[in-house]
Amino acid sequence: MRIEEILQLVDSISRSNLAEFKYEEGGVKLSLKKAAAMTGTIQALGQDSSQASLQPIVQTIVPTSAVNAQAPVSDLASAAKNEEQGEAARGNIVKSPLVGTFYAAPSEDAEPYVQVGDTVKEGQVLAIVEAMKLMNDIESDFTGTITEILVQNGEAVEYGQPLFVIE
Repeated sequence: MRIEEILQLVDSISRSNLAEFKYEEGGVKLSLKKAAAMTGTIQALGQDSSQASLQPIVQTIVPTSAVNAQAPVSDLASAAKNEEQGEAARGNIVKSPLVGTFYAAPSEDAEPYVQVGDTVKEGQVLAIVEAMKLMNDIESDFTGTITEILVQNGEAVEYGQPLFVIE
């Protein structure tokens, strides 16, 4: 199953009335669960089950072969995106932690959180990714200068997609 197919499946299940969905094919197990009145986050397999009731969507991808286990989904998605765009970005890459819509500013009439050339610190908010009406702050994992913003305001982003280059 390709990353694009998984993302489409997550989106379809999110919009449906299904509370849980399980799928297994070619050594990959996929389990999606949706909490009743909540919307928005992805929880990886292996986290504390007491947190599951607080998380709106649970996405679990379990590779069962040693080959699949060595290539995390986020690396596959970002590698595919980089190849498509032909990017040879240098520096530290800040990636999207979830599927959603990228927003560079807190509101339409506000200034963007950061622009190319801005100096940022680790933990500083760089943007927002909206997932199912829940706004998620995207924080910098690095201290440095923004050298490139790889997505446009309002653009749909995928899990693991590169958003910023920081040197």
